[in-house]
Amino acid sequence: MSTRALGVRASVARPSPTLAITAKANAMKAAGVDVISFGAGEPDFNTPEPVCRAAIQAIEGGFTKYTPSAGIPALREAVADKFWRENGLRYEPSQVVASCGAKHSVFNALWVLLDPGDEVILFAPYWMTYRDQIALCGGVPVVVPTRAEDRFVPSIDDLKAAITPRTKAILVNSPSNPTGAVFPRETLKQIAALAMRHDLWVISDEIYERLVYEGKHESIAALGKEIQDRTITISGCSKTYSMTGWRIGYMAAPEPVAKAVSCFQDQVTSNPTSFVQRGAIAALALPDEVVEGMRAEFASRLDLTLSELAGIPGLVISRPAGAFYVFVGVQAYLGERCRDDVAVAELLLEEAHVALVPGSVFEGPGFLRLSYTASPEQIREGIQRMARALQRCS
Repeated sequence: MSTRALGVRASVARPSPTLAITAKANAMKAAGVDVISFGAGEPDFNTPEPVCRAAIQAIEGGFTKYTPSAGIPALREAVADKFWRENGLRYEPSQVVASCGAKHSVFNALWVLLDPGDEVILFAPYWMTYRDQIALCGGVPVVVPTRAEDRFVPSIDDLKAAITPRTKAILVNSPSNPTGAVFPRETLKQIAALAMRHDLWVISDEIYERLVYEGKHESIAALGKEIQDRTITISGCSKTYSMTGWRIGYMAAPEPVAKAVSCFQDQVTSNPTSFVQRGAIAALALPDEVVEGMRAEFASRLDLTLSELAGIPGLVISRPAGAFYVFVGVQAYLGERCRDDVAVAELLLEEAHVALVPGSVFEGPGFLRLSYTASPEQIREGIQRMARALQRCS
């Protein structure tokens, strides 16, 4: 075996802590341990039957060959229609690129936009993949912290202070993973104004757009043509239609960006899986009540989760307005035994058999991310276990 060193980029990409925690919880379950998992970032519903049927019919019909790298025309048209119908955004199908998940779309956008040393502003707590992807593309993450007392909505003054001559883009994730924050329209308008004033790109990851429990989702690109012309809007089927394992996402962008991404994808993955594209078309055509049923169930579970957590003294809880996470502050339980949020998460998994993700993973130290994609019975039992175990922490 060669002893030559790996390239520098190999040390930039770190294992996903959320996937690692989910894997450990699953291994414990396989060994017969009764683990309740609040770690996974995916709905627990089955993929809707019409979506499955469309993909199966595509396979049975022989639709298993290469397609255009950016996706078949019918899918790109369906995505363009979706953006107009749901987001008030006019895009031509030629401005749409389908990829292997929204995560893939974010990476593609960063890859074609960034030169070495370019800075990308992130709002912390943030999905940890953003930071690694920026670094993999030669960029420099610049972190703007947000606060629980502000419901994790960023301060525009803090954002202004973070902009430098090297800033290339602002990455917006609303609704947010891990906090569930939804940026108000006024905040989005202020971000857009700064982007236009400083000639910046905006990468808007809207993968949780249909899971909003207060008000309605706003796309920053819908604020006007000038901001749309400098925004890459990203979404996908994973969260809205419970299709996480299908790996299908998409972006809509100004024509030069879409063409550059399509060319890049030519050389990396080519097309997203052919028959999955047919499933995505079926998903985008589902009646609103299918998605609304899932959203309403998550809203009910959120209320239950917050009600149960309220019985545990000392927790810091900011009510999330979207997604399916509660970002729970456990600072009151840090002490000699549990010195940080990682230690708290380890104790909860090992002793209470409850899996959560440490907040430090998301640059939110002292917090835990709780995903309420579990049954009401599991939510009640899991939080009761948490309450008992936390007493042994401090």
